[in-house]
Amino acid sequence: MRDQNVRINHLIRAKELRVIGASGENLGVISLTEALAAAREADLDLIEISPTAQPPVAKIMDYGKYKYELKKKAKEVKAKAHVTETKSIQVKIGTGENDLNLKAKRVAEWLSEGHRVKIDLFLWGRYKYMEEAFLKERLERFLKIIPSEYKIADEIKKSPKGFSTTLERAAGKGKAQKEESN
Repeated sequence: MRDQNVRINHLIRAKELRVIGASGENLGVISLTEALAAAREADLDLIEISPTAQPPVAKIMDYGKYKYELKKKAKEVKAKAHVTETKSIQVKIGTGENDLNLKAKRVAEWLSEGHRVKIDLFLWGRYKYMEEAFLKERLERFLKIIPSEYKIADEIKKSPKGFSTTLERAAGKGKAQKEESN
């Protein structure tokens, strides 16, 4: 169950170690036997913390407490890590106002969670051959009803499905910035 890369007590191979005492004091560079004797005297373990340093650094402490602290640090790092996803939403020419408002609220939720949002104006059949300016204006009208702040990561451009754009959460920008970006 022990970590393979952490050496404790007699598994430490270095002849000399820079040792940190149980209460955090620096005991200096001492031999392995002296360090083990100091750990035994304190009724604790000698744990090699930095094996690549010259000389390697070891600390006198309880091994169970050391493992607990490592798990706690790993858990904090994992909690702070946020995976950003690109969510996608599709709008059509004939989509009703209520449905557009619901989709805009969903986009705002995703943006508040920190995700990127790709918005596609889906065109099919004869809609593909409509005037480009009209189609872009239709997508811009949808962007205006999104209730949260955002910035446009990718400008509106033609895509295989029709027209698409990508939005990101605006970091600390107000509504005035949103209006400028539209």
